Amino acid sequence: MTTTTASATTAPATSKGAGTPVLTARGLVKTFGRVVGLDGVDLDLYAGEVLAIIGDNGAGKSTLIKCLTGAEIPDAGTIELDGKEVHFRRPEDAKEQGIEAVYQNLAVSPALDVASNLFLGRELRKPGVLGTLFRQLDIKKMRARTREELNRLGITTLQDVTVPIESLSGGQRQAVAVARAAAFGSKVVVLDEPTAALGVRESNQVLDLVRRLRDQGTPVILISHNMPQVFEVADRIHIQRLGRCAAIVTPDSHSRTDAVAIMTGAAEA
Repeated sequence: MTTTTASATTAPATSKGAGTPVLTARGLVKTFGRVVGLDGVDLDLYAGEVLAIIGDNGAGKSTLIKCLTGAEIPDAGTIELDGKEVHFRRPEDAKEQGIEAVYQNLAVSPALDVASNLFLGRELRKPGVLGTLFRQLDIKKMRARTREELNRLGITTLQDVTVPIESLSGGQRQAVAVARAAAFGSKVVVLDEPTAALGVRESNQVLDLVRRLRDQGTPVILISHNMPQVFEVADRIHIQRLGRCAAIVTPDSHSRTDAVAIMTGAAEA
């Protein structure tokens, strides 16, 4: 096993991890009665990097990202965005600050078309009295902007933005959810098991989207149980164990076997 390891509380510097973090968490604590979800967790996320979060079931991965995205309120600790402390009481607070999340259930509306799903909850209205008084949606503009966003992310499998989501494959639906997060996640995009229910080809398409987001400067937090995929796209890997950060490693410093050993407690960082 690799003998040179990183401290659990110190993120190793990489070419993508230089400078001031976009998102910082210090000492996050979250309990559910007697169950400890988070026990003093630190996290740094830098611009233009993919930070993977791995851990066994119950390690605190979901609780951590829920605190970072406003779905849960930490009992203690601080969260900073661009160096300023923020307090998220609900997911809408995080979204207003430019943090978008895509969860396993995707939260898409099957009956609506691609464009309507991209702007779900953020619908554009027609200018003037038609939009303000009659509240008519500007469907043409939403479809045009949807095409622009899909092109920006290099999504070529969705040629028609007027088709309903229910007619798309699992990979295409995931692409729509990621595109929506990318369109409005100006600061951070969080992806929770984005390839869990997908085949190999569709998973590769989603991983390509993750790379494009990173290459365009958008930092991505990726939660996944798929070790090969994690080591394929991640710049750094945050390992959760029993509510704490057991280590922060990189694909260059540790192997998949090393990471799993730390994650399960068979080895220490």
